[in-house]
Amino acid sequence: MYKIGDKVVYPNHGAGTIVSIETKTILDEKKEYYIMKLPIGEMKVMIPVEKVDEIGIRRVIDEQTADEVFDLLRGDKSKMSQNWNRRYRANMEKLKTGDIFEVGEVVRNLTIRDQEKGLSTGEKKMLSNARQILISELVLAKDMSKEDIQEKLDKLFAEHEEDNEE
Repeated sequence: MYKIGDKVVYPNHGAGTIVSIETKTILDEKKEYYIMKLPIGEMKVMIPVEKVDEIGIRRVIDEQTADEVFDLLRGDKSKMSQNWNRRYRANMEKLKTGDIFEVGEVVRNLTIRDQEKGLSTGEKKMLSNARQILISELVLAKDMSKEDIQEKLDKLFAEHEEDNEE
C-alpha cells in the first residue's frame, strides 16, 4: 500500500508522486484510486488501488541506481533486429516492463540508431515517449529539474556521437 507523497512508476507512462487517495464511484462501483501527478506535462493519472501489482506499479529508483542508468546510457548499443517491425515490437515489450534499465536501453539504442541511420516516424515517436518515461523517473530519483536531466542526456549522447565519429 502506497501513501501520499510516495514516488512511484507507472509502466509505459512514467514516474510521478501520489498526491491523494480517493474513493470514486464509476459504473455504480465504489473503488479506491491513487491519484498520481506526473512531473512532466502536469498530467494526473488515476490508478485503481486493487490493481497496482497487476499494472506493475513500483517505487522510483534511488540515486545510486540512477547513476547506474547513466552508466548504461553511456554504453554501446546492443544488438537489434535490422527489421524495423521486429525491432519496434521488441522495444515495445521492453517499455511495457516498466524496468528503468530496459527503458534506458531503448532510449540509448534508438538515439544511437537515429544518429547513425535515422529513424522511422514510428520509432521517432517511440524514442520521444521512452525518453519522457526515463526523464520523469530520473527527475524524481536525482531530485533535478526536467531541463537539467534533458541537458545531461543530450550532452551524454552528443559525446557518444563524437566518439563514433573518431
